[in-house]
Amino acid sequence: MKILITGGAGFVGQRIALECLKRGSLEVGDGSIDEIVLTDVSEPAFWHPGLIGDSRISTRFGDIGDAQFVHSLFDVSYGVVFHLASVVSAHGEQDFDLALRVNLDGARNLFEGIRHQENPSNQQARVVFASSIASFGGDCMPDVVDDVSKQTPLTTYGTTKVIGELLINDYSRKGFFDGRSARLPTVIVRPGKPNLAASSFVSGLFREPLNGEDCVIPVEPTLSMPVLGYRNIANSIIKLAEVDAALLGNDRAVGLPALNLTVQEMMDALKRVAGNRHLGEHILKRDEAISTICEGWAQHADCRRALSIGLPIDTSVDDIVSQYIEDYLDNE
Repeated sequence: MKILITGGAGFVGQRIALECLKRGSLEVGDGSIDEIVLTDVSEPAFWHPGLIGDSRISTRFGDIGDAQFVHSLFDVSYGVVFHLASVVSAHGEQDFDLALRVNLDGARNLFEGIRHQENPSNQQARVVFASSIASFGGDCMPDVVDDVSKQTPLTTYGTTKVIGELLINDYSRKGFFDGRSARLPTVIVRPGKPNLAASSFVSGLFREPLNGEDCVIPVEPTLSMPVLGYRNIANSIIKLAEVDAALLGNDRAVGLPALNLTVQEMMDALKRVAGNRHLGEHILKRDEAISTICEGWAQHADCRRALSIGLPIDTSVDDIVSQYIEDYLDNE
């Protein structure tokens, strides 16, 4: 079986590829993984060492908004597709046209490629689309969102994610593929440099102080955000690919299991776990643009549906920080 990961050069894409290599097979189709194709717009600054030199990994670079490039990816057939490629939240607010080209046109290009790919095994491809909790927002958003809450996003990014979810439902209803949408909360802790997501500071509030650098916190410390650790983001997305479609019904969008934490609780956890490490400071400096975006998102999520179908949840934020220290600092 061949797997395609769009956005495959990004942090989450690489984590999913690593976990798939580690497992060697998925509970999908014939199971055994022959090849993982990582596609992205450009070569990343960093490849995880676990991906380098593995004969099962191949890469293809190009613009997912370019239908011709996407068509070229389907010179082979894929049993599983993880669609992560996206223009993120704050970047999407800055460049509306780019957000539509990548998030909306790119999804259509990809879904049509999967729909029309050769299918020698006569088995539907499993497709997991990375949606977002940013698909919620607006005046009708409840205090706690779940998988049946009305979606009225207040960002272009969130709007394109809602459209993607609906397309996944419809392509699945039509039998073009067996799709699922994973509504991602904020993923922590991402190593490397900050990206253009409005939530990028959440990883930064752990990462920068652990590097001995100060971190600016652009929101109020009382702001609550659903978060998910980087190890379980890969495990949850892979598990969602494996789940029997009968457990999902006709609404294929599932909010991934998250911990609902305030920014202050996350800052406190860092100090608990850091031990004797010298930490940089947290500097509270409100940024109106970032705060407006983040305050418009859901601040609490109910993930009982995801747990009922076997998706994993982190035990505590302390464990997530300890895992990051183990994986990215102690082993450097």
